[in-house]
Amino acid sequence: MENQLNTPQDLAQAYAALQAETPHLRIRQAAQKLGVAELSLLELELGGRCIRLENKPQEILASLAPLGRLMALTRNPYVVHERKGIYENVSFMGPTQQVGLVVNPDIDLRLFLSSWTHVYAVGIPKGKEVLHGLQFFDNRGEAVHKVYCTKESNMEAYQQLLDKFRAEDQSPLALLPYPHWEGPEASKAEVDVAAFQEDWLNLQDTHDFFGMLKRHGLARQDALRLAPEGHARQMEKAAVSQMLEKASETGQPIMVFVGNKGCIQIHTGPVKRIVERGTWINVMDPDFNLHLDLAGVAEAWWVRKPSADGIVSSLELFDEQGELIAYFFGARKPGIPEREDWRALLNTLPVLVQPESV
Repeated sequence: MENQLNTPQDLAQAYAALQAETPHLRIRQAAQKLGVAELSLLELELGGRCIRLENKPQEILASLAPLGRLMALTRNPYVVHERKGIYENVSFMGPTQQVGLVVNPDIDLRLFLSSWTHVYAVGIPKGKEVLHGLQFFDNRGEAVHKVYCTKESNMEAYQQLLDKFRAEDQSPLALLPYPHWEGPEASKAEVDVAAFQEDWLNLQDTHDFFGMLKRHGLARQDALRLAPEGHARQMEKAAVSQMLEKASETGQPIMVFVGNKGCIQIHTGPVKRIVERGTWINVMDPDFNLHLDLAGVAEAWWVRKPSADGIVSSLELFDEQGELIAYFFGARKPGIPEREDWRALLNTLPVLVQPESV
């Protein structure tokens, strides 16, 4: 299919035919079927319901607070994280301001902006209404973050933002191929396991875990297999469904992290309404939605990391390429030990029984 799509006109015809065949297909799924980036499909609407904005993500994100209550969306191929709130406390750091933070009880983001290349304002028809929002893409045409207006949003402020950042050039880009999900960098051939395990046991902050993996040249999944005794345990893939159900039953607050190469989005709080549909398990709460495709989960791990506040435990999910697609903690703040009810919950989840070697 993708070899036949040489121009936007070719793509528009193919997209129209696909929509006629499958009316409720989402744009990301359509892009995959057509072999093009989601960005290329979106650009078919330039001059209509899609407007290109200047690629100034720092300035745009810092200008969102006057819009009021918005919905933040971050996803990867298998997990979608949606959280409503206000984009306040936005900051950037580093020599080129390429690392960003949005830190609030509701909108909580970690931003890696070096790959953020394109920004669009979009109006998506939803029945008799139109869903307005901003979409940020990387250089491959992959969406890294989306922001949607809600019924409580200040639409006058939204229009002012569009007027301020509207790009002069509204001509379409060249078609981009579908950007396949890349796995993590492979571990190096030789690893000093004893030194790695000692560093793990001496951790004082869970945020130092990634740096420790880089220092030892280990992919995260490989590191879990080499973890010190009692600090990583592979679980049944059903563990995540059971964890969400039990967190809902007990009402305990948890932390839900979902990300891609450009953004990590975090929910902290309870999860209440859990709905299973086909291979998907969903959290369908008023301010937080999670959509997790269990078919994309290749491995689940219970991970225990030392910190100055004691052991901090997480449930981590990986796809078949070894990419971390979602991870969960008990809700906590620095300086406060891990919740006992979170540890108790993890202790009830099914451990994967490894087959005995012959």
